[in-house]
Amino acid sequence: MFLKNLKILNFKNLEETELEFSQKLNCFTGNNGAGKTNILDAVYYLSFTKSYFNTSDSQNVQYNSDFFVIQGDFNKNDKNEKVYCAYSSVKKKIFKRNDKPYKKFSEHIGLFPVVIISPDDNILISGPAEERRKYIDSVISQYDKEYLYELIKYQKILSQRNRLLKNYNTSGYFDKDTIDVYDDQLSASGMNLHIKRKEFVSELISIFTRYYENISKKKETVNLIYNSHLNNNDIKDLLKESINKDKILGYTTKGIHRDDLIFEINDHSLRKSGSQGQQKSFLIALKFAQYEFIKEISKINPLLLLDDIFDKFDSERVEEIIKLTSNNNFGQIFITDTNPNRVKKLIDKEKDDYKLFNVDRGKIEEK
Repeated sequence: MFLKNLKILNFKNLEETELEFSQKLNCFTGNNGAGKTNILDAVYYLSFTKSYFNTSDSQNVQYNSDFFVIQGDFNKNDKNEKVYCAYSSVKKKIFKRNDKPYKKFSEHIGLFPVVIISPDDNILISGPAEERRKYIDSVISQYDKEYLYELIKYQKILSQRNRLLKNYNTSGYFDKDTIDVYDDQLSASGMNLHIKRKEFVSELISIFTRYYENISKKKETVNLIYNSHLNNNDIKDLLKESINKDKILGYTTKGIHRDDLIFEINDHSLRKSGSQGQQKSFLIALKFAQYEFIKEISKINPLLLLDDIFDKFDSERVEEIIKLTSNNNFGQIFITDTNPNRVKKLIDKEKDDYKLFNVDRGKIEEK
């Protein structure tokens, strides 16, 4: 699979842009703030129906405009696929595939898989457990539709249960029968989600450690640990045992919505013990492993978006990453960098199959 072209209108600082891409390597150079990342985010948007950077659609509209449009033509299994998105403050959002609008945006997830590596990924290390759960969910949802629908169902039931618990705090009335119904539903959905999360992390670890060893030249050891209330407990028992605490706090304290993914380096917390370079190596290895995992299951090469990944790396690790991205394991790659010399090293390896663009204040010029 590859993206043949991209049309952008009023998306962030990109006023009007039409780009034709190489099937292999597409490089964007320019100063910080020029708009390089916005191009990658537009590509990501076509896959996930939203921005990677947790911005609302209204914030993605260019200043002094009230709408944006993103459109791309993909080649998938030798067939042309057109994806179109338009947002306006009046008509809200329309998302289409081959001119047919979606009733639910969730139907689109996974059809055009994308893996992005960005400086914002550091929130996976420094942020709360919610960020790491979202990471797990976003990966599994790209290849398992049933997981995505089960997750939406679980979150809806959880929200309803929490509303009852909160009402108890204000009214003093406890609706035990309805809580029991919600507990049964949460137990069924939660167990299904837990099994799939556990399987995913277990299978990802070996791929992840292999990539990290390549990047670090085996200087450190790393690990991923899936931490869940359900690892050693039955979810229904947990919900019953914690009901008094839940009533006091006004929300559900036990369940898979409290899961976490623990990152370790040399048997210590990555957040506490890892240097900036080690943390970045960890995240890049994690995303490369994600790419390979999705590729093996879907039998499709996802798009790989690399946003300013070389910063804070020594030359040795930069060389290893360039080697990894230059082999045939990856399909179409989009990469941004402020340093043209590093981009040149990638281009030299690809020779003819590349395109180079310069980005300056939202204007894009092919070199």
